[in-house]
Amino acid sequence: MKLIGFSLFLWTTLLVSVHSDLASDRASLVALRAAVGGRSLLWNLSSSPCNWTGVTCVQNRIIELRLPGMGLSGQLPIAIGNLTELRTLSLRFNALSGPIPSDFAKLTNLRYLYLQGNRFSGQIPGFLFSLQKLIRLNLANNNFNGTIPESVNNLTRLGTLYLENNQLSGSIPDINLPSLEQINVSFNHLNGSIPTGLSGKPLSAFLGNSLCGKPLVSCNGTESSNGTESSGNKLSGGAIAGIVIGCVLGVLLILVLLICLCRRKGGKKTETRDIAPAKQAEVEIPRDKAAGESDTRSSGLSGVVKRDAKSSGSKNLVFFGKASRVFDLEDLLRASAEVLGKGTFGTAYKATLEMGMVVAVKRLKDVTVSEKEFKEKMEVVGAMDHQNLVPLRAYYFSGDEKLLVYDYMPMGSLSALLHGNRGAGRTPLNWDTRSGVALGAARGIAYLHSKGPGISHGNIKSSNILLTTSYEARVSDFGLAQLAGPTSTPNRVDGYRAPELTDSRKVSQKADVYSFGILLLELLTGKAPTHALLNEEGVDLPRWVQSIVREEWTAEVFDLELLRYQNVEEDMVQLLQLAINCTAQYPDKRPAMADVTSQIEELCRSSSEKETQIHDADVGSSQQTYSVDSGAPPSSVKD
Repeated sequence: MKLIGFSLFLWTTLLVSVHSDLASDRASLVALRAAVGGRSLLWNLSSSPCNWTGVTCVQNRIIELRLPGMGLSGQLPIAIGNLTELRTLSLRFNALSGPIPSDFAKLTNLRYLYLQGNRFSGQIPGFLFSLQKLIRLNLANNNFNGTIPESVNNLTRLGTLYLENNQLSGSIPDINLPSLEQINVSFNHLNGSIPTGLSGKPLSAFLGNSLCGKPLVSCNGTESSNGTESSGNKLSGGAIAGIVIGCVLGVLLILVLLICLCRRKGGKKTETRDIAPAKQAEVEIPRDKAAGESDTRSSGLSGVVKRDAKSSGSKNLVFFGKASRVFDLEDLLRASAEVLGKGTFGTAYKATLEMGMVVAVKRLKDVTVSEKEFKEKMEVVGAMDHQNLVPLRAYYFSGDEKLLVYDYMPMGSLSALLHGNRGAGRTPLNWDTRSGVALGAARGIAYLHSKGPGISHGNIKSSNILLTTSYEARVSDFGLAQLAGPTSTPNRVDGYRAPELTDSRKVSQKADVYSFGILLLELLTGKAPTHALLNEEGVDLPRWVQSIVREEWTAEVFDLELLRYQNVEEDMVQLLQLAINCTAQYPDKRPAMADVTSQIEELCRSSSEKETQIHDADVGSSQQTYSVDSGAPPSSVKD
């Protein structure tokens, strides 16, 4: 009986302890919400904190608190330090100010601390460097001043230290941390020499300071930070040569601009009339609108194509299926033309015919196949009929000119939508839109693959995913890879190319799957493959994502615009895993597009059902939450 009584006492004590720990954690979050969250944190205070947005629990203890971009403001209270089991704390991109509270010293289990993009001020507290389990510390883009503490060397497990864009001064301490892979102290007020242990880090990690030593210029007195001699006012021979070369280049640039202006004025006089001098040069077109830029220059399409097309005699456009034949080649050449973009296989134009019809015309380049082979391949492309493909309506072939006529997509490309305007006034691209685009593109590509093992796209990327006015995806440029010569290497430099692809003309369906996986990563991270280097030179998008996932920083992968949709995090992680599977190094490890499509369909269906359930639940829970504050109606609060 004594033994049974002791056991009951032990279990009762344990249960009370667990409940007490969770109650303490809950009290800390409530204090945090009262101080800086207010109505930004729509937590149902009557439920368990483990169910609150941004909170992750294990064994009834809070181990993760992720509240990025939640509109938090004011100073942090003395509260978070009571979350003694916390492993990850992310408060990045809010408007928090003041010093870091002293109770952070109690977060001895903390591994990942993200405070970047706030207004924290004061010196970097030394107690942060007593948290010996820290792996990743990001204090960038704040107002910290003072020096970098010598005690940084206490963090023997630290792999990342970001301190850029603060007001730190003094010299960099002699940091000697074998595990430190990434550091950035750029754009502070630091001076002195860069420690030898950091000499192998990228140049960009130290810019915007008064520092010297590798990887910057030498500190031996022969050079200063601007590359001129410090012993006097004389310029070195290299500097003089640079000035001379710069002047010459400046003169040449001015001449080129004058020539371009003259040619542009001459082109305006022709408007939509045929201009067919034999030695007329092709119009130089800027890169496609992948960065959101547009080229509004407009002229007659006949001013772009060569004489061969305009004197083609019996040759005309070849139409497919039930495409409208209300215009011919001459009508097309008289159409006003606006540049849409320059891609792998040629330049695309928006062509407005005199009758008002608008089409997209792609002028191909580097086509190496014969007219017979071109016709055969275009017959295959023209026969493709699916709601998620941009249909080929007609084509024209002659010795010097190859034109393709498509439906015009007024909303432009996914690339422009994702990367075009990241500044003020941008409408965030939500989860429903992104997952819908992923599903539409997957269906279009799966349809192509269903037409036979030898049928593939060959150039899948975000600039080739066009959008309707309702943001439905339409895949373009399919079937063109095998027309190009060996010098046209789609995906080779833009981050979408499968590692096994050595000849751009010999693409495979598994290579398409790889490119589609990159597209999924782009949708989830908001980063173009060519700009995914972050602070690691030479790292492509899949490797960057996998490195973060391996270190259990998964939420740090996602685009900030997606992190506001906390209720779909599970779905985002599932799509991320699918993207990683698609970008497997070896082709036989990648799923088929039909399986990829099925998984995305299931994911979208799950998201839709979950959204409906949450919406229904929020009607009651949000009212209950707001009654605790001051009775403000939920309708007065924006997401």
